[in-house]
Amino acid sequence: MLRDVIKVIKEKDPAIKSTFEVLLYPGFRALVYYKFSHWFYLRKHFFIARWLCERAKRKTGIEIHPGATIGKRLFIDHGMGIVIGETAIIGDDVTIYHGVTLGGVSTAKKKRHPTIGNNVMIGCCSIILGDIKIGNNSKIGANSVVLKNVKSNTTVVGIPAKKIK
Repeated sequence: MLRDVIKVIKEKDPAIKSTFEVLLYPGFRALVYYKFSHWFYLRKHFFIARWLCERAKRKTGIEIHPGATIGKRLFIDHGMGIVIGETAIIGDDVTIYHGVTLGGVSTAKKKRHPTIGNNVMIGCCSIILGDIKIGNNSKIGANSVVLKNVKSNTTVVGIPAKKIK
């Protein structure tokens, strides 16, 4: 897992000059914390899982709930202010820029956060709320607010987000 994360960061961020630099990268550190906290969460050690999550948030500015499901090769660029909720599902090869929220609109004990498909790019400061689906190969423009499903191979922008051609 760590090799994949390191490789993705080196490929997608031209500012990274060495593998050692990746170790300082907040997105890398947040994902390492997430992997440990998720492991504890799945074994119902909720306090330890949340403690690790809170520690990661203080160290990196990135909050990933230990209950979230994250696919392979997630790339978090810059990362400050990212929030990923408990029931969020993120597919493979997703890129998330700083300030993104994958949030809920309910306090019910059910799926309440977005499902993000594979190869999706989420622009900075975008907000995706509720149990909605973002299709594969989609792009969410910066500062967009997404409240409805987005079909695969679609780009949406604005408040509220609308499809562009």
